[in-house]
Amino acid sequence: MIKRNLPFATVFATVAVIALVAAPLLLEPFRLGLLAKYLCYAIVALGIGLAWGQGGMLTLGQGVFFGLGGYAMAMYLKLTEAGGGLPDFMVWSGVERLPALWAPFANPIFALAMAVLGPVAIALLLGALVFRQRVRGAYFAILTQALAAALVILLVGQQGLTGGTNGMTNFFELFGQDLAEDSTQRTLYLVVAVVLGLLYLATRQLVNSRYGRLLVAVRDGEDRVRFLGYDPALVKTVTFAASAGMAGLAGALFVPVVGIISPALLGVVPSLELVVAVAVGGRHALAGAVLGAVVMGYAKTAFSEQFADGWLYLQGALFILVMTLAPKGIVGVLGRWRRARTT
Repeated sequence: MIKRNLPFATVFATVAVIALVAAPLLLEPFRLGLLAKYLCYAIVALGIGLAWGQGGMLTLGQGVFFGLGGYAMAMYLKLTEAGGGLPDFMVWSGVERLPALWAPFANPIFALAMAVLGPVAIALLLGALVFRQRVRGAYFAILTQALAAALVILLVGQQGLTGGTNGMTNFFELFGQDLAEDSTQRTLYLVVAVVLGLLYLATRQLVNSRYGRLLVAVRDGEDRVRFLGYDPALVKTVTFAASAGMAGLAGALFVPVVGIISPALLGVVPSLELVVAVAVGGRHALAGAVLGAVVMGYAKTAFSEQFADGWLYLQGALFILVMTLAPKGIVGVLGRWRRARTT
């Protein structure tokens, strides 16, 4: 029996571990793959929870970093499939020679490194330029949203380099393992679950550290922190880069799990959906960000299966209902219920 004075984060972690371990035993391969996809989104949401919930940076363009990680992994998979030749979409587009940009991605270590370091580098550069100018609030949110829109336009316009509107698909093998095999998909699920768990623990440790308290102080009173001799721009830039790295890693895991990456998965709308998921779960709690991503992912699948013509309205109604009745999200509701039981 769980003691009532046990911290919510500990209860959440315990229940999550039990559920994630039991999932491969209880779910059929298709449903397990869907859960793995939700967990990929949860990794992105965890980064948003760090940047927005703890740091006050409303980032509406996490799809950019998610997409960069996804395309890096997809490039490796397509080159592996091509066996030294050109990927199929390049042949269809009339490309005659492999672009120089693609060549290094034949190395899996390079591809995985770029999936994380690429988004981190871009976030560091953007953060250094933006936060030094004290851009924040709605202006920062609009800037990140514009970045997502620009990336989609760039990817769509480079048919021979990125696959254009269709993106990249038809991935058959990862590190010598057949992606169509149930055992491979089960292994991928476990990898995603372990990565999410480790990132959650690391992020929670960061939030509870001195740096985490400084980050919250920047969120609540940036000017006061600056007057105390700290550099809020540096704190925000490092946090923004960390959230970008999480999104890039999530994108790299997403590609072999789902089997596709395209501009439609990383534009403005998907980025907004991730922010909505974090808000539904509870943006001020890391557990809320993870929970919100899984709940919204499941709701999207369930609504689309049962109500093909109106599932978007139901998804929107779910968001409005949670935000109206529970501004602090699902975690806020659970917290009130737990406090009520202890009194």
